Amino acid sequence: MCDYGPPGIESLSPSSCHTCTMDVERQRICDVKGVPLISSMHEIFGRVEKFQAKADDILIATYPKAGTTWMIEIMDSIRQGGITKEITTIPSHERTPFLELISFCFGVSSGVDLLKDMPSPRLVKTHLPFQLVPQSFWDKGCKVIYVARNAKDILVSYFFFHKITPILPHAGTWDDFFESFLSGNVVWGSWFDHVTGWWDVREKHQILYVFYEDILQDPMREVERVARFLGHTLDNGTIQEIVKHTSFNMMKDNPMTNFSRMPTCIVDVRISPFMRKGQVGDWKNHFTVAQNQRFEEEYRRRMAKTSLRFRTEL
Repeated sequence: MCDYGPPGIESLSPSSCHTCTMDVERQRICDVKGVPLISSMHEIFGRVEKFQAKADDILIATYPKAGTTWMIEIMDSIRQGGITKEITTIPSHERTPFLELISFCFGVSSGVDLLKDMPSPRLVKTHLPFQLVPQSFWDKGCKVIYVARNAKDILVSYFFFHKITPILPHAGTWDDFFESFLSGNVVWGSWFDHVTGWWDVREKHQILYVFYEDILQDPMREVERVARFLGHTLDNGTIQEIVKHTSFNMMKDNPMTNFSRMPTCIVDVRISPFMRKGQVGDWKNHFTVAQNQRFEEEYRRRMAKTSLRFRTEL
């Protein structure tokens, strides 16, 4: 049973999974050590906590919709020295298992199971806040890349992502989701806690903190920065090749990155593309004047004591 279940967020509206012809219900939110996760992650969390990292594992950590798949493709291209056959023929979600994802439909293995059978060095994906990441990552001194994106654009992207993700709770109306997001009553919890939590520990571990907006503005610089952190030296031509391969338009049309190969019980891209716009500033098309004012007030209050700064337009 869940420890936490806000009113109005229940398991409703089964969605047909075309991979396994089973019904997948929208899950409840459950409390996991103070962080709201979906019920299936609540059930598997004991296994996630005990996950044994290896010293050469590389963890990519993000709040949802912060450019996770983008960074996975950048990192994998860097470590393989360019765009290899593996990158062009194996879907991103198979190359980089999602640590806390549990298997509940045919064709999708739990992240911990996929990782157990994967040869080293492994890329691992998580949306967990710092305090829920398995201790073994820190004991082994693993490198971590954390990607942060401004909250306004994440709010919009996360709202639309709920529509195509049958396992997530109903988002409700835009106004409903806006309030849920500001209060941290969404899966993986408060954006404010997430980004500041990772920021505060970045110098205590091998953590490279990267901003979505910086990658979009100067991808050559940021790819080179990530490569240096990972211990790779790439020539200019290879960096240009990686930048081209990981551009938004290329990735949106690439079946290895656009989630079109993902079972519809996880993400149903027939409803809307997984990669929607990839812009900075799309929030202006959705926030009302009153919502922007309310958001700014909450942002100032929650971010008053941190040196962390974000850009909401370029």
